[in-house]
Amino acid sequence: MKPVNSLLAQTGTTIFTTMSALAAQYGAVNLGQGFPDGDGPVDVVRAAAEALLDRRNQYPPLSGLPELKMAVAAANARFYGLKIDPQAGVCVTSGATEALTACLMALINPGDEVVLIEPLYDTYLPVVRLLGGVPRLVRLSPPDWALPRAEFAAAFGPKTKLLLLNSPMNPTGKLFTPDDLDFIADQLCAHDVYAVCDEVYEHLVFGGMAHVPLMTRPGMAERCLRIGSAGKTFSLTGWKVGYVSGPPALIGPVAKAHQNLTFTTPPNLQRAVALGLAKSDAYFTGLADEMRAKRDRLEAGLRRLGFATLPAGGSYFITADFSALGFTGDDVAFCQRMVTQAKVAAIPVSAFYAADPPRHYVRFAFCKQDEVLDEALRRLGAWLATKPLTGGP
Repeated sequence: MKPVNSLLAQTGTTIFTTMSALAAQYGAVNLGQGFPDGDGPVDVVRAAAEALLDRRNQYPPLSGLPELKMAVAAANARFYGLKIDPQAGVCVTSGATEALTACLMALINPGDEVVLIEPLYDTYLPVVRLLGGVPRLVRLSPPDWALPRAEFAAAFGPKTKLLLLNSPMNPTGKLFTPDDLDFIADQLCAHDVYAVCDEVYEHLVFGGMAHVPLMTRPGMAERCLRIGSAGKTFSLTGWKVGYVSGPPALIGPVAKAHQNLTFTTPPNLQRAVALGLAKSDAYFTGLADEMRAKRDRLEAGLRRLGFATLPAGGSYFITADFSALGFTGDDVAFCQRMVTQAKVAAIPVSAFYAADPPRHYVRFAFCKQDEVLDEALRRLGAWLATKPLTGGP
């Protein structure tokens, strides 16, 4: 038999699937995969259910229902002052991962260089490589995850086509500041480079900080594609509704890529998300406040147990350093032992690097009910009190 695609053959099962399967196998509290354990806003869920019964269940328009495209454009204006054409400047996708793939398909030709920032979500590199792109990696370092400006500037050259920027970042929770973004924008303009901006955690920002899209900086509106996620904004990750905003000249190719990936997205979910995006400011600030309280709850508990935690300004996640606990194995071994013995699942942060990662950090998801977080901390405390932390799994 002839071989299958070599890149996909070499790509293992995602670490999120692996750890979630282990969590189920061992009856563990799953603080690994980033999904809330609630069921989203009742009015949004009800709108989706009711929309199934009014005879609008056939193919919706390729690039999205008009009401959702208008809601996305209105949200861009409301939250960030961005002027987006609701017809030609928005494409609705089946999740943000599909949006990411469609954006990269729209912009990358084989041999184009793509600047990516580590640690990074594990979908980024395989998609870039499948499309024939050449990754150029820039690494942020803990504990503050500051942008190394000299290294970042050095990553750009005559073959650079685009930057893939994630803010707030997964797994670090870092927000790029307006000063960071202005520096980044200068590099993009100097080298005539596009940006694909993964902003799925845009409404999950804490501590008085504000999410600032790269698209708002001078000269960036024509160069940026901005990805949002109803799954993250409404705690409905299984719905898989994403949306891309940008200039019509770039959204057109994105829609063509979307046509060849999923073609369209369930119309009842689109209509419900349109309702959700029009919710009051109280909903969006309440969502951020709720997640901040959960972050603080888990962070305080981890620190009491001897973990060192790193700053998390946004997202669902907090990174913890287990070095002080005396474990002599790496982060993969630590997570394996934690799930099998403590019955708590987390993600080894080395999974977010291409090569030579740090080996003493784990990522915990705090987007869970308070009693779930408390039970995870109780189990960790009991485990750490009784289990020797030496060696591998």
